[in-house]
Amino acid sequence: MVLDPTSGLFAGEGHLPLACTPDPESASPVSGTMDACEVEFSHTMAIERIVETPRVTKPYSDEQWRAVVSLGHRVDERLIADDVRLTVGGEPTFVSIDDMDGEEWNTAAVGPKKRLLSGDLIKRLRHQFGQGGLLHYGQGKWYPGEQLPRWALGCYWRKDGAPVWTDDSLIADESRSYGHTENEAYRFGLALSAALGVDPKWLKAAYEDAFYYLWKEKRLPVNVDPLKSNLKDPFERERLARIFEQGLDKVTGFVLPLERNQVGNEMRWQSGPWFVRDDTMYLIPGDSPMGLRLPLDSLPWVASTDYPWIYPTDAMSDWPDLPERPENRQHFLRAVADWLDGMEAPPKPSAAASNYITGQYGGQGKPERRKIEPLPPDLRRDDDAFGDLKSRFPMPQESASWIIRTAICFEPRNGRLHVFMPPVVSTEDYLDLVAAVEDVAAALKMPVIVEGTPPPYDPRLQVIKVTPDPGVIEVNMHPVKQWDELVHNTKTLYEEARLTRLGTEKFMVDGRHTGTGGGNHIVIGGERPKDSPFLRRPDLLKSLLGYWHNHPSLSYLFSGLFIGPTSQCPRVDEARNDALFELELAFRELKKQTDKAGTPPPWLVDRIFRNILCDATGNTHRTEFCIDKMFDPSSSTGRLGLVELRSFEMPPHAEMSLAQHLLLRAAIARFWNKPYEQNLVRWGTDLHDRFLLPHFVWDDFTDVMEDMTAHGYDMKAEWFAPHFEFKFPSIGHITQRGVQLDIRTAIEPWHVLGEEGAAGGTVRFVDSSLERVQVKTKGLVNGRYAIACNGVQVPLHPTGTVGEYVAGVRYRAWQPGECLQPTIGVHSPLVFDIVDQWNGRSLGGCTCHVAHPGGRSYDTFPVNSYEAESRRLARFFSYGHTPGAFKLRQIEGVPEFPLTLDLRRS
Repeated sequence: MVLDPTSGLFAGEGHLPLACTPDPESASPVSGTMDACEVEFSHTMAIERIVETPRVTKPYSDEQWRAVVSLGHRVDERLIADDVRLTVGGEPTFVSIDDMDGEEWNTAAVGPKKRLLSGDLIKRLRHQFGQGGLLHYGQGKWYPGEQLPRWALGCYWRKDGAPVWTDDSLIADESRSYGHTENEAYRFGLALSAALGVDPKWLKAAYEDAFYYLWKEKRLPVNVDPLKSNLKDPFERERLARIFEQGLDKVTGFVLPLERNQVGNEMRWQSGPWFVRDDTMYLIPGDSPMGLRLPLDSLPWVASTDYPWIYPTDAMSDWPDLPERPENRQHFLRAVADWLDGMEAPPKPSAAASNYITGQYGGQGKPERRKIEPLPPDLRRDDDAFGDLKSRFPMPQESASWIIRTAICFEPRNGRLHVFMPPVVSTEDYLDLVAAVEDVAAALKMPVIVEGTPPPYDPRLQVIKVTPDPGVIEVNMHPVKQWDELVHNTKTLYEEARLTRLGTEKFMVDGRHTGTGGGNHIVIGGERPKDSPFLRRPDLLKSLLGYWHNHPSLSYLFSGLFIGPTSQCPRVDEARNDALFELELAFRELKKQTDKAGTPPPWLVDRIFRNILCDATGNTHRTEFCIDKMFDPSSSTGRLGLVELRSFEMPPHAEMSLAQHLLLRAAIARFWNKPYEQNLVRWGTDLHDRFLLPHFVWDDFTDVMEDMTAHGYDMKAEWFAPHFEFKFPSIGHITQRGVQLDIRTAIEPWHVLGEEGAAGGTVRFVDSSLERVQVKTKGLVNGRYAIACNGVQVPLHPTGTVGEYVAGVRYRAWQPGECLQPTIGVHSPLVFDIVDQWNGRSLGGCTCHVAHPGGRSYDTFPVNSYEAESRRLARFFSYGHTPGAFKLRQIEGVPEFPLTLDLRRS
């Protein structure tokens, strides 16, 4: 063995030192020769845990997981035998692994990195689940106070396996510029016109509203340059700079009016003119895609009775099989593409290109020109195949019912061509238009991004969506029927998210381990609305509501940090004081209607429960059991037979999520066979006094497991030990004179405060300054020992085990500017003492700090679990009791909360 003279370390494998000596002064070059030699080395190292404690990194042993999977198969067999027709989907949420401190991963709904990571994730999910599916970049929700609507990325594919989009290379990459300009947009519009068999002369250029932006420029301060504006609003600053840099006369994109109508006994695409004043189309000012900014109010007037409304298909209808994919149009487009390649710029908007069309119907195949029942003779318009009658200019005050009012748009944006899909009547029309867009993209060798209107709701399609929510990315998973499908989809999603650098957990500034904060809502229903178990057997919803109410552990064991009456998922008895009485009446009315006429109509079930399953403000979405999409008669997308359970927090491990799904599936299988008929418990204030403490949650949940086992579903409480440790982590424990003291994190509701004025409106703060811990002790000698927190006696309650007691301590952890009782200060640190009342002194104790005991203020979130654990450990000391003579203080108990010591009353 030799030393490396440059470092003094032993030379590594493959490193031949130039000199070898233990003394630098006597160093000499290494010389000599070496014969070939063979040496075999072996090394073995094994690490094994002495004790396997429940943890989220490996929640189950191999034996436990095999038992979970086996029970899942038995539940499947029961569901199939009873013809339940259950499907289960979900809405898991993820956060960035690499940017814990970013605003978009804590409070903001949208952000640049969130958009790029979501695009990467949806492509991965498309490859795993929806190969041959359409990748759609659409608009998401738009909440008050947000300047721009959110985006929604979706992948749509056919259940019958037929491809919707065949060539992945024709899907443009959002992180890349292809150099697409208005020239490519115009060429694409011309080619698509030919592919659809419509006259391309109706392709119309669209511009930004020059008059609006000139008016905006005149309103700028005299010392502000529009190209270098320092306006306060960043969106307005960016918008003005972009418009003035590109020029007000630049073409934003092209619009092709388009709809599909019956011509004779066939369905054909038609186009026509859009008449606007001075024949120039100016878009509505904004940042959204041009398809959302079309000046539709400038089109010729039409009476409301003549307006061509698009009515969605009733979700309860019988859906026939989808037709085969339309014939490839590239044989027709080949000559067209050669001609288009020679074009350098689009002609003037007024120039007609009618001589360009070379085929009567654009090579449409049989699936596209599907046969239908012929129109009556008086309604046939066979002479209108090319929309000639639709090109007539309307007379003054004439209702222009023939004007086409939907359009497809072609917009070059950031060097990529975006195709904005119009609303259509049926899924068949949408799929045919998508096929035409892909054929044109292939002929022109031009990758595109499909955006705009998504496909209509259709149970013959599957869809995965990736959307932004405050602080998280939400994935709407497609529903599945079988347990094996659910296991595969869940594990695949977690893995693909990890490869995208997205995680399932966060760490708070003080080191606490939490979920993503966005939830993991579970959506249950049927493959089609008429198959939904809740519409076929409304008593199933009644059973779930009653069982969840009588077992509060099901509401709190899997919930997030924010619970209570103003949370995202309040229980029925948290929303209103009289809600429980109203729920009992609803149960009676449901039984009465069922006994009277069999299964009540779906709309009646909705009306019975809708006004009860809501929060204190009447919001039907913010509730533990959300029936927004079960059967709302006022909305076509609300009649899907779906029930959403919103009280599930995002678990950090896929197997933990699957255990939750298994519990719910087993409960549905049980209540389908035997409905739950027990009376509802009046928990009152005991709900929060008792079941916010870990001990009572676990005690109640153990009872749930025993009950499920008694009904033939052998579930083990130990399967949910990782959920318990994740939800109620241990803070620390001590033992003095045979007395054990264990401190655990408990739950504390966050209450919304009163409205206050703010810029542009009103705001409501949430009081998160209060926290709660559980104190659990063993080995107490009754009458001699007591537990004190900050010198105040803790109201211990016997658990049923000799010498074991439990209580809760509520305290103010920090003091924000807006909170309940703002004059009461912070109670940290919490000093717990085991008090010997006979001798009047403390036997020992511990100290819990809310923040760093040295006063350090962390500026960033923990980068990983190790730093988070170090921050948690730094806040607990197994010493620090009150020295000297101890005088135990007692405060008068509160009848509503006998198990809780509220230090604000001390």
